[in-house]
Amino acid sequence: MAEAPNVVASTGATGQLQLDAPPTTERYEAFTLEQRGIELIPEGDRPMKPSGLFWMWAGAIWNVEFVVYGALIVSFGLSYLQAVGAILVGNLAYLFLGWASLPGPETGTTTFMVSRAPFGRNGNRVPSLFNWVTQVGFEIEGIVLIVLIVVAMFSHEGVHVSNTGKAIIIVLAVAVQFVVPFLGHATITRVLRYLSYVFIVVFAIMAGLVIPHAHPSHLHLAKGFTDNWWLWTTGIVLIVSAGGLGWTENASDYSRYLPRGTPKSRTVWAAALGGLIPSVLLELLGATAYLISPSASAATGLPDSFASWFFWPFLILALPQLLCINTIDLYSSGVTLQALGLPLKRWGAVIVDTIISGAVAALVIFKGNFYTDLSGFLDYIVVWLGPWFGIFMVDYLLRRGRYNTTSLAAKRGGVYWRDGGINWRALLALGLGMFAAMTWIDAAFYFPAYSSFFSNRTHGADFSWLFGLVVGALVYYLLSVSSVRKEAAAQPRAVTPGPVKV
Repeated sequence: MAEAPNVVASTGATGQLQLDAPPTTERYEAFTLEQRGIELIPEGDRPMKPSGLFWMWAGAIWNVEFVVYGALIVSFGLSYLQAVGAILVGNLAYLFLGWASLPGPETGTTTFMVSRAPFGRNGNRVPSLFNWVTQVGFEIEGIVLIVLIVVAMFSHEGVHVSNTGKAIIIVLAVAVQFVVPFLGHATITRVLRYLSYVFIVVFAIMAGLVIPHAHPSHLHLAKGFTDNWWLWTTGIVLIVSAGGLGWTENASDYSRYLPRGTPKSRTVWAAALGGLIPSVLLELLGATAYLISPSASAATGLPDSFASWFFWPFLILALPQLLCINTIDLYSSGVTLQALGLPLKRWGAVIVDTIISGAVAALVIFKGNFYTDLSGFLDYIVVWLGPWFGIFMVDYLLRRGRYNTTSLAAKRGGVYWRDGGINWRALLALGLGMFAAMTWIDAAFYFPAYSSFFSNRTHGADFSWLFGLVVGALVYYLLSVSSVRKEAAAQPRAVTPGPVKV
């Protein structure tokens, strides 16, 4: 195996580089426990194809959550035409997901291991912590929706579910959703691929039940984009946050099993289209369903838009859909905990996250206002996510996708160690980007309520995700263009090393 040059790292008694996540050889096989977490994946252990990446994302997003998102943005007060525009524009952000998938095949490791390149090993703990909280938040959303749907099933038959009953449902939901992410990447991709075929059929039935009842008089076509345009920007934030930008921090976690030689265009389009196609179709269906029944803005109210016979099939099939999307979040939150530096195996991190998400979900169910909390969560996460993504991808471009994987995995030292493991330029860019996002966010009706400077002066417009992304990316570029290019010039094409003599 070729040695990685220009590596400064700590050494043990053996004189070998001490890696935080050394390469491991493990058979890639579904329905067996994957031991590998953030470890570097050797080139010969990457059997995934772009089609597998496409179906993995499609299987996660053929999901009742995205129908709810489509209905939810209409419930804000948008016209149907405005909602369609927000859905079409907002889902272009899936190109971000495709772009963020590129470091995975190049390095053979996860997103927040690659994020050590711009931030440094210790500096990267800041965005890693933000990401872990975000992933757990999405896990909580899925568990709460599962509980609400099961309660709706009982209520449909006239059975009241007590608080004790809800607690039992939470425990069962947590136990079931734990299984697939516990087994790992190969199991996730296999299960989501085949379930996506089932969910496509379900979508076709749902569309057939909804569209004939959406009379043109319901569409409010006379109300165009110029009316309440600031509200339209809030709808876009929700779509961007729940969709393309909101998945970028998961991207390389799944693309890392692609061989390094996979054409970059195929990687980008496999991830982007796998997410974009079902997201657009489901959100358009949700927006249309809202015209028939405003209760469609809640998952338990969606069946009111369908024929009565479809109530039970819909809710029964909604449960595995929600478990599927939580699978993606649980796997990524686990490897993010490892990237933070916690001494946990991947499967151990999944256990920790499962317990935490179940406990917080119980608080939301018994104490919270779920759909208001959900809208606020989706609005606020872009405050860190936009700037982080801008920095992450500017760094990728500056170094032309070339990483020293040994340094990414080093416990101490290496190309990305810099000032005690911290790149203060990147943290400054992240902080300024987050500040910029907070100056143009419309969160007056969420918790915590906040009225921003630019939003107040633009009638409530919300460009937080875009403003934060641009400021974070621009500041990082200006501060780091010279230093990152020097780092990149000293690096060969990335190799996934074995132990390296120093």
